[in-house]
Amino acid sequence: MLQMPSDVETLRTTFATTFTWDYTHRDPALRRLYGNAKRDQWDGATTLDWACNVEPEAENLPDSQIAIYGSPMWERLTTSERARLRHESMAWILSQFLHGEQGALLATSQLVDVIPVMDAKLYAATQVMDEARHVEVYDRYLRSKLEKVYPINPHLKTLLDQILSDARWDMKYLGMQILVEGLALAAFGFIRAYANEPLIRDLTAHVMRDEARHVAFGVISLRDFYRKEFTAAEIRERQEFIYEACVLMRDRFLARDVWERMGMPADECCRYALEAPSMLEFRRMLFANIVPNVKKLGLLDGWLRGRFADLGILQYEALEASDVGVLATEPLSAATH
Repeated sequence: MLQMPSDVETLRTTFATTFTWDYTHRDPALRRLYGNAKRDQWDGATTLDWACNVEPEAENLPDSQIAIYGSPMWERLTTSERARLRHESMAWILSQFLHGEQGALLATSQLVDVIPVMDAKLYAATQVMDEARHVEVYDRYLRSKLEKVYPINPHLKTLLDQILSDARWDMKYLGMQILVEGLALAAFGFIRAYANEPLIRDLTAHVMRDEARHVAFGVISLRDFYRKEFTAAEIRERQEFIYEACVLMRDRFLARDVWERMGMPADECCRYALEAPSMLEFRRMLFANIVPNVKKLGLLDGWLRGRFADLGILQYEALEASDVGVLATEPLSAATH
C-alpha cells in the first residue's frame, strides 16, 4: 500500500465540477489573456542563471528593509548576528512566497474545475502551469542557495484554507486572484526594486510577469459579476471576507518565526514591526494593487471604504485597476532583458 508522506496535509473540500458544452469565445479580454499566457511561458530550469553564486548572509536586501532595523533590538546585535538575521529574514520571506504559490496552484486548479465559462477555464489552465513553475523556482532557490525553508505562516495558512474550502467559484477568484495574488505582486515588486542579488532579482522579474496576468484574470472575470443579482447581505459577506483577509495579510509580515529562531524577544520585535513608520508604509504599499481592483468590482462602498481607511490603504483607490494595460504587454523576452 502506498504510504502517505509525513509532511502531507489533507484539506477536505467540496465544490462543483462543471462541464461547459458551449465552446464559443465570448470574452475577448480573456481570450487575449490566454494568448499572452501561451506566448510568455518560460522554463525556470533553463531561463535563470542557477550557476550564480549566492552568499546567504550578505546584504542581499538592504538592512534598512529588515522589520526591526534601527530599533534597540537591532542595535544590540553583533556583526555576526546581523549577518545571520539577513539569512533568516530572506529565507522567511521567500518561504512564504513558496507556500503562497502552492496555495495558488491548488486554488487555480479548482477554478479550472468549477468555472462555468470556457474562456476562463482555458486561461486558468495556463495559470496552473505558471504556479507549478513558481513553486519549482522558489523551492530551488531556497534549497540550493539559502539552504533553509521556513514553515508556512499561520495567517497565510488560515487564508489559503478559507479560499480552498469555499465551494463558491467567485470567492476563490476574490480570495486568490484579487487578494493573495494582488498582495504578492506588490511584494514581488519590492524584492525586484531592492534586491542586490541578481538571481533573485531576475527570478522575481519573471514571476511578476505571470502574476500581473493572474490578477488581471480576476478583475476581468469579476468586473461585472457583483453588479448583478446579489443581495445586500451577499455583498456584505464578500466585503467582510475582503477586510478580514487584508488583516490576515497585514499581520503575516510581522515575521514572528524569525525573531523566535534568532532567540530574540519576539513580542517586542513584533510590536516594533507593527508600529515602525517604515514598516507601516511598507505594509500599506502592499495593498496598492488590491484597493483599485476591489473598487472596480463595485465592492468599495461606505462600509468597506471605512475599513480600508482604518487600515490606512484607502489612498490607493484612484490607482489603475490591474486589467488596464496588461493585455497590451510585450513578449516576456523583450520586457525582462
